[in-house]
Formats: sequence, C-alpha cells, structure tokens
Amino acid sequence: MVSGDNYWADMDGQSATSEAHNFDIFGNYLMDNGWNFKYSTRLHIAEASLMYSAPISIFNAGAGSNFTFADTGEAYTGQVGTQLAMNSPRIPTTTLMGRFSVEKQLGNHDLTFGMLEQYYTVDDYHSNRSFFFQSVEPQPRRLIGTNTDVDGFYNYNVGGEYNNGFENKLSIYGSDSWKVSDRLKLDYGLHLRYHKMKGDHYTTPRAAGLVLDEANKQQFDHDWFHVAGKFNATYNVLNNFGILGSFLYTEENGLLGDYSGAPYPNLTKSKSPLGGLGVFWNTDYIQLVSQATYLNKNNYLQRLNLVNPNDDTESVTNTIYYDIQTIGWTTDFVLKPFKGFNLHYLITLQDPVYKKFNFTAFDNEYDYNDNSVQQISKVLMEIDPSYTYKDWRFWASFRYFSKQYANLTNALYFAERWETFGGINYKYNEHISLGATVVNFLNQRGAKGTINGAELITEPDPYYGRLLTGSYIRPFTVQASVTINF
Repeated sequence: MVSGDNYWADMDGQSATSEAHNFDIFGNYLMDNGWNFKYSTRLHIAEASLMYSAPISIFNAGAGSNFTFADTGEAYTGQVGTQLAMNSPRIPTTTLMGRFSVEKQLGNHDLTFGMLEQYYTVDDYHSNRSFFFQSVEPQPRRLIGTNTDVDGFYNYNVGGEYNNGFENKLSIYGSDSWKVSDRLKLDYGLHLRYHKMKGDHYTTPRAAGLVLDEANKQQFDHDWFHVAGKFNATYNVLNNFGILGSFLYTEENGLLGDYSGAPYPNLTKSKSPLGGLGVFWNTDYIQLVSQATYLNKNNYLQRLNLVNPNDDTESVTNTIYYDIQTIGWTTDFVLKPFKGFNLHYLITLQDPVYKKFNFTAFDNEYDYNDNSVQQISKVLMEIDPSYTYKDWRFWASFRYFSKQYANLTNALYFAERWETFGGINYKYNEHISLGATVVNFLNQRGAKGTINGAELITEPDPYYGRLLTGSYIRPFTVQASVTINF
C-alpha cells in the first residue's frame, strides 16, 4: 500500500521474521541518608514483521459458482472459506524505557517517589492486506473465483493500516503505605503523566486497490496531561478479620496506532474509575478475600472486519468507539489444611456490557447498547490444588468458564467449559530443576472466542448445523522443561 507493488510472502519466510536487540541497565544504590535509589532502563531496537491469515466466513459454492483450484485449474464446489491476509514487513521500531525511584521507611510511613520515561518511535508502520478464498479441508488450497485476480486475491489493502511517528510519556509519581494504627492501614498514591505524540498518517480511503497518496498525508501533534491515583484501606475489626476498600482512577487519550486508519481518530479522554469494597479473613489455615467491584471505561477502540449478513462474499472494515461497564463480585481463598497441601480457589461473578455502541454498515444502523461483551464469561472459577513433598511438587489447575457470547448481537454463544492443566516439578539440586506439564489432560474438545463473519446476524437458526470459523481450546499437550541456575 506504500509503493503499489505486488509481492509474494511466505508464512514461514523472512516476511514473518522479526529481529530485536535489548540493552538493559538496572540496579539499586543505598544512599548515606537511608534512601534506597532503584533504577531500571532498557533500550529496545527491532525490525518487526507480522504476517498471518484470519478467517472471515464460510459459505457454500454450488455448481456454476466458477471456483477453481489455483494450483491445478480444476473446478471446485463445496464449502469455501474467506480469508484475510495481513503482512507488515520489517517495520523498524525503537523503544527507550526507564524507571527511577527512591524509597525509605519513615516511622509508620513507607514512602516511594519516582519518575517513569517511555519513548517509542516507529518508521512507516503499514499493514498490507488482501483477501482470498480457500477450500475447507484439513489442508486447504487457494481458490480462484470470478471476483479475484489470476492468483486468487482481491480487495487489496481494504482496511489497510499506516502510521508514522513517535510517542513520549514522562511521569512522576509518589506513594505511601501508612500504618495508621494496629488496625488501620492506608495505601495511596498519585501519578502525573505528560504524553507527547507526533507523526503523520494518510486519510486516503481504504478502498480496493489502495495505494497511499501523498496528497492525503497529514501531520498530527498532540500534548496531553494525565492524572492517575489510588487509595486502598484495610481495617481489622478483629485480629484476623476485617474490611477493605479500594479506588483506582486512570486516564488516557490515545496511542499512535489510533491513526492507522483513514478516519481521524476519536481522541476523547478515556477515564477508568474502579471501586471495590470487601472483607478479608486470615488464619494459619485459610487466607480469604471477598470483594465487590464496579468498573467503567469510555472510548474503547475496535476495528471490526464485518461481513454482510445478506452476502457472505462482501466485507468491510469499520472503526468503532464504545464504552464498557461492569459490576463484579470475586472471592479468592487459599486453604492449607495440612502440611504440604495447598488449595487455591477463585470465583468471579460479573456482568460486563457495551455502552454507546452504535455504527453504520452496509447501509444499515446497528445498536449494541447493553449487549453482553463477547468472549467474556459471567462466571469464572479456578481450582488449583498442589502438594509439596521434600523436593517434589505435584499440582493441577481446573478453570471453569460459563457460556460466552460469540458475536456482538449475542445471538450465538459457546457453551460453558472446563480447561485443565497439571504437572510435576522436581528440584534435583540448587542448580537444576526439572518439570513436566500436561495441558488439557482430560482431552476435551471445544470452541471459544468469536465466530468470524457473524458480527451482524440477529437470528441464530441459519447457523445451526453449519460450518463456521473461530477459535478452539488448547489441545492435549505434554511439555517438559529443565531450569539451570548458575
């Protein structure tokens, strides 16, 4: 999309290869006045490539559909998969980060003051794109259709992305952990950040056959000031039982990637207040925390690859801004009934919903306000038993996910599921440790995530018994590891 040239790229070739170099300096220095100076810095230089193919939809091609195999020219009928191919070839990026802080215990106060610096620059980031068709089978083959070129591709650079420039974030912060009394403890802090973002982007419409036009190149230059803060309080009603409250607030306006599309991005300040109230209980045998929370965040950005519900072969990329609101209740405890045995249990009840989610596509208006957020379960559980005996540790993890909506309209969903993990770790000596992990040891099968191409459908019936594209849970896997410390 920058030069207008056509090229071939291999999923396992140089077009999908990245190279990075890191240089770190970190440490701490105890000063004569008792303050502990800590520093951590990193210089990261890379040429990053990204290449992958994303499934969009599946439809049935009958006789007379004029699909042929690209490699043989043989006619093809049956299920056809629509694929989106994306490649960002060898994009130069540089990142410089640093954290500098001083800490000291003064009476009942544990004080920290510090500075954060993060500089990031990218040189002509761009995502070249094309669409193609393939057969639906274990080893899919590229297809040529009536609306493709002779190689089987079409809609070059529809939804393509480009941005160029730098971001710099400079922050100062301070925090205090204050033990007011034997029963009351307060943790609070303030974070002030100056965010500078400057560069250029193209307002050239991302239509088929897009080649960026210098006449549509525009500069941007932004300066923002952000405030963040925290306040946590714990009060022991009894020696091992008490109440806790927390509040966290953050702000942000935008990132360099927001300029990747043609439309001017919505850089309205995003504010995220998070509040919580709960209880805790700690003994030699159990440590428990139970807390209710509320979270709201505005101005989320998402780029959707939408498929016309009336024509599976037609797709468009939309940039959408929306809010998310959720309430939740989490209970987390660790149980130690006898020596060596440890049981961790976590349950979360939540109800995240979309707010201000409206857009237009294919000449229709869509409103997803108050719909449940896709891919998120309303009930989550983790059960993690483990047993340690001498140099051996045996552990397992059972994770439960209630049903997850698979598309934005909430018409389709995946049933609840369990995911399982387990392993054995052995410490041979102080230098060598061995481990074995089994993923999905119950060998369950199932889908998760979203159903591509179904973002706009409202009636689930046409999807019953139909081949769909999406993601799947991790398959049965055995992993072995050796850790050497010297």
